[in-house]
Amino acid sequence: MHDNLIWIRGEIIRQSKATVNVLSPMAQFGLNVFEGIRCYWNEDKSELYAFRLNEHLERLMMSCRLLRLPSPYLPAQIELFMKQAIQANDFQTDTAVRMTIFGDGQGTWNTCEPVSMFVAPMAKPRTRLDKIPALKACISSWERINDNALPPRAKVGANYINGRYAHLQARHDGYDVPIFLGRDGKVAEGAGACLFMLRNGQLVTPPTTSSVLESITRDTIMVLAREAGMMVLERQVDRTELYLADEVFLCGSAAEISPIVSVDGYVLGNGQPGPVTSSLLKGYLEVSSGETLVHPEWRTVVHRRTLID
Repeated sequence: MHDNLIWIRGEIIRQSKATVNVLSPMAQFGLNVFEGIRCYWNEDKSELYAFRLNEHLERLMMSCRLLRLPSPYLPAQIELFMKQAIQANDFQTDTAVRMTIFGDGQGTWNTCEPVSMFVAPMAKPRTRLDKIPALKACISSWERINDNALPPRAKVGANYINGRYAHLQARHDGYDVPIFLGRDGKVAEGAGACLFMLRNGQLVTPPTTSSVLESITRDTIMVLAREAGMMVLERQVDRTELYLADEVFLCGSAAEISPIVSVDGYVLGNGQPGPVTSSLLKGYLEVSSGETLVHPEWRTVVHRRTLID
């Protein structure tokens, strides 16, 4: 593991030197809200682009509000801290950034202050189009958390234990990834990723009221698919629809677009990543890395190569 430079409590220090009180609400109870942001390097322009940074910062503030965790910083300040951390490492490659606001100091699960923050960048390559993963999924026996218990629209660290249970069970049972059903028995999402299916020529995804994160990647795919002339529907999805789908994929900042080739042993299509999924992944990577001129508002320059004569 690389000992990258990170921003924490107003300082740029090595990741290995960062400390958190072992009796803090974060250490004891997972009291934190976070965002995972992907940044894509454009070699031709010698620039690193944070993808949909403004939307990520808005969601971070929303998560703070829902958790009643006062943010110590404004979005513009956090953007500056992120740039400082990336530039301190001089990342000239695809990068992932974890920014986390957390309950600091000694406290318990209902403590609101003090609150601190860290911004930690790390190198993370994009999905290669010649090596697209092909995932085998199962419908999990674990139920997805819901809005009346642990609201999925808040990106809270503790929420992801739900995904841990399902993911480890899926791996134990011989699958790659799980798919959650909600309390109503309808399809929700994957563990840390939203879900789309292609059926009867329509791209379908469960609505944000189906116990799913209000995913920025999900929104991106819906926009790009509609601009490509596809019919995109938000509606409830039955589990057996996934068995009959032409294509299924998961999506998220970390997952990008990850094709699923079977669900509960039902092989989808020819058992390989489908053409629509592959095309959407190609378009997603092009827009996020600035290889196309469309949607410049989605890209924020966070670093540039310094040319020395």
